[in-house]
Amino acid sequence: MQQSGQAISLAVSTVIFALRPLPESGESALWIPLVRRTREPYDGQWALPGGWVDNHESLEDAAARNLLETTALEPAYLEQLYAFGEVERSIGPRAVSIVYWALVRQEEADRATEGENVRWFPADDLPELAFDHNVIVDYALWRLRTKMEYSRIARAFLGETFTLSELRIVHEAVLQKQLDPANFRRQIENSGSLVPTDHVVSGGRHRPPRLYRYDEGVELVDNGPLGRLKTGSTRVIH
Repeated sequence: MQQSGQAISLAVSTVIFALRPLPESGESALWIPLVRRTREPYDGQWALPGGWVDNHESLEDAAARNLLETTALEPAYLEQLYAFGEVERSIGPRAVSIVYWALVRQEEADRATEGENVRWFPADDLPELAFDHNVIVDYALWRLRTKMEYSRIARAFLGETFTLSELRIVHEAVLQKQLDPANFRRQIENSGSLVPTDHVVSGGRHRPPRLYRYDEGVELVDNGPLGRLKTGSTRVIH
């Protein structure tokens, strides 16, 4: 039973999303990296990357440091997701986890550390994870899919320039549904978030598709007044 005044440990965990092909079909899908625990509790089970927060660092810095140490990833998009602090979520002293979520492009994911204790898994087909990490991933998936409907967050999965077909593939992979190309093009062009470039993709047998870029004045998400704070909860690197 938790006693009043007992210290509570503070940790950070991060759900990292990348689009990678499924081995069976080759279709793009959401994947996340997991780390195998090498000590109790849950020795040998997979878990989200994370660790304790040092006294001298911010929560965001702790999340970025733990990601770099465990996976060698440095995401351009890192946002605070939620605080998980149920009394019975951990074995032993009570621990509160501040959970972040990150988005990386496929080429960045391919450079991530992989080995016996770090592995990528399809986000919608995970094993039983340590602690309450399955619940955390489910919440992160719901959040990502909700944002995909109204924000410019797909930008984090793409390069500087891209075709509308590539953008549609990102939306389809995240939302897990097929989108009508003509309707998608109309909606995206009417959103005002894209800027057509003077370049096209050459080499195909059909009319070369135009390359687009996102309007640099449009943020990935709207964080309201907090977005103006130096210590805000979203880091976006262009």
